[in-house]
Amino acid sequence: MSSPLEKRKRGISKQQVCVLCAIDRVGNIVTELICKGRMKHTDLERLFTGRIEDNSTLCTDSHKSYIKFAKNLDVELQQIKRDKHKEGIYHIQHINAFHSKLKEWMYGFHSVCTKYLANYMYWFKWLQLFSTQKDTVKSKYLLVQSHTSHSDTKLKDFKIREAIYI
Repeated sequence: MSSPLEKRKRGISKQQVCVLCAIDRVGNIVTELICKGRMKHTDLERLFTGRIEDNSTLCTDSHKSYIKFAKNLDVELQQIKRDKHKEGIYHIQHINAFHSKLKEWMYGFHSVCTKYLANYMYWFKWLQLFSTQKDTVKSKYLLVQSHTSHSDTKLKDFKIREAIYI
């Protein structure tokens, strides 16, 4: 479900960030920058504690942190083996497609600063949520939702505000 997105820092070194993309059975999307460096079960617990119902089945890729995470939250774990996309009725094809679209969309920005990466991911999530709507409806939602919880009108304030789409 997650894979590192690499970003060049000043064209010299690479910094690795872990982006988690998840979709539940009803289509709710979770897209979060959960850590810098390698993903650990504690990062997953911080993000998902209280969000997974009892008796749920977690279907993931083969990353080892999901094993301890599932054990700690006492949920059933179905891991898809490396280089596979499906195992029985379980698959990660929707999340792989979503992740592919996210990487393709981010590529157009030619290196996003890690500091703003979460905002770009929320923007992409918003675009996906309203992808089937007409442009006029999207514009209406954008205006209403962007002013619902923030009344800042100064450009400098938009740069430091918290992203509102979770």
